[in-house]
Order: sequence, then C-alpha cells, then structure tokens
Amino acid sequence: MNTTSSTEAEWFLDNDAPRLTRGADGRLWHGAGDDARPVTVRRCFPWSEPGRFVSLRDDSGAEVALVSHPAELDPSSREALESALAEAGFLLEVTRIFAVKDEVEVRHWRVETRQGPRRFQTRLDDWPRLLPGGGFLLRDVSGDLYRIPEPEALDRHGQSLLSPFVD
Repeated sequence: MNTTSSTEAEWFLDNDAPRLTRGADGRLWHGAGDDARPVTVRRCFPWSEPGRFVSLRDDSGAEVALVSHPAELDPSSREALESALAEAGFLLEVTRIFAVKDEVEVRHWRVETRQGPRRFQTRLDDWPRLLPGGGFLLRDVSGDLYRIPEPEALDRHGQSLLSPFVD
C-alpha cells in the first residue's frame, strides 16, 4: 500500500492479503486487523464502464482507496466488492418519463425503465448530468442511478418533461 499523505487515497498496489471483506455487521471493510475500517462504495466516471473505478469512502465521505479495476483484486476481495456494489445502488435505464413534480425540497419522478416502472425522488438542486457519450444521468436520494441514454428517443411528452432540466 502506498500512502503519500493523510489526505490522499491509498492505492491497491499489492495482492499480499485480502483488502476487502464483509464484516459481521454486513458492511464492507477495507484493510486488516487494527487498520480495518468500514467503507461505502461509489462508482466513478466514466459511466460507460460501470465496473471500473470504484471509490471506497469512510463514514465521513473521505476517499480511503480507489479500485481502478476489480479484476485486479484477489477473489475474496472482488466478491466482497461486487456484493457491496450490488447493494449500493442500481443503474436503471429510463425509456419513458410519465411525470415530474417539484415539492418542497425534492423532485418526484415517475418513469418506465427497462427493468419496469419506477418512482423516485431527486433533490431539487440535483440536475440531470450530461454524459460524455450522450444522454443524461440522474441520481436519486437513495443513490440509485437512472440513465436516459437517448433523450431524443423519448416520446414527445417525456421530452417536454425533461427539457426544462437539460436545456
């Protein structure tokens, strides 16, 4: 492990011992022995490669490690990471937008996804993000991701609901 300062992330450089485990509390833990600490996972860009570049963050949200490619981890660490990613959030593909309604501090969305109908909320100040390859990405208040790959493929009603947030 290479640590250059207390504010920089630790990088996975060796495979001497498993770095990630599932604790008895069900959480993902990074490190071993007295140095082990619980972490949460956050996918990083590019969204076109959701299995790469995973940030491991402590309870205060500070990054403690970056996994550039899970295949480089030992099998037990990779399994623990993949399990945590599955629990952390989903990437759902939006095919239709039925309704968008603003309320106090949240925006309510009612959509159809490839995985079925969904209702979710975003913060009012969280706007759809333009993706490098086109399309938009939304993150709901619980961390799930909604991708609108081709906004122009939405029906006219869906486009009219989306347009105030992306123009």
